[in-house]
Amino acid sequence: MRVAPLRTNRQEQLVKSECSGRTEDTAGRAAGSGRTDPATEVFVAHRNLLFTVAYEMLGSAADAEDVLQETWLRWAGVDLGTVRNRRAYLVRITTRQALTRLRTLGRRKESYVGPWLPEPLLTAPDVAEDVELADSVSMAMMLVLETLAPTERAVFVLREVFDLGYDEIAEAVDKSPAAVRQIAHRARSHVAARRPRGVVSPAVTRDALDAFHRAAGTGDLQGLLDILAPDVVFMGDGGGIKQAVLRPVVGADKVGRLLAAGLGRMDASSLRPVEVNGHPALVLRIDGEVDTVVAMRLDDGLITGFYAVRNPEKLSHMQRETALRR
Repeated sequence: MRVAPLRTNRQEQLVKSECSGRTEDTAGRAAGSGRTDPATEVFVAHRNLLFTVAYEMLGSAADAEDVLQETWLRWAGVDLGTVRNRRAYLVRITTRQALTRLRTLGRRKESYVGPWLPEPLLTAPDVAEDVELADSVSMAMMLVLETLAPTERAVFVLREVFDLGYDEIAEAVDKSPAAVRQIAHRARSHVAARRPRGVVSPAVTRDALDAFHRAAGTGDLQGLLDILAPDVVFMGDGGGIKQAVLRPVVGADKVGRLLAAGLGRMDASSLRPVEVNGHPALVLRIDGEVDTVVAMRLDDGLITGFYAVRNPEKLSHMQRETALRR
């Protein structure tokens, strides 16, 4: 395996979601007596892996949580004696459910107001130590995955992120191993042309966020403007519910003016650093509520992308998790 999102002895290294607790509750109730049955034990042992697969395919923690619920309902009815590889079986169920939901989401996105951004996911600091995992769930990479067709995305995630064999992936996506190899090659080339140019350390990202924070606190934008790439892009996702830019803003001059206007109205004390999708980010709270999550993409030491998520429907997990950590 290239990355290991499932580490039962070190839960803080997992990509976190409230689906973990909710799914365990559902499974526990199904078991009945307070003791878990074998099906429940297997499912709970793999739930973080399954959630990460679903999240990387969907870009939505809420939808990934729903996929896990659907996976559990199907898994609970399986005769374990007929299952040779339980992990592979669960991954196959999850992948098929996620593919179905991904196609539905594609239709929804056609009528989405403004740019669509992935749902930001709070992660533990240790996730950043697994460089490949952090890269695979970064906001920048999740947007790259959005450009793939559903089956291409599933194949890429299962092969390139989790290093599953072609035969195993073929069963999950209902294709022949030969077809999966072709899809994997096509998806790999597509992603390689669009992914960040190099792995950026959390320290470098943190320095850029510190510059953002200082600019908000002092009103001096120069330190931030100095690290904007000429072709930097600012994307905002309000979902038609909160005010946000309705199309990407491109270019250092335009993004600089946008930042100057936004930071001028911002109270620096309301900004807090968090770990989002394996990388440092900033969360803006207003009256105690999460208002905006700002993540960045860096290439060659310069900021090439700002991702500001404001849609309240995408911040509900963030609201609950940050409240629990306060």
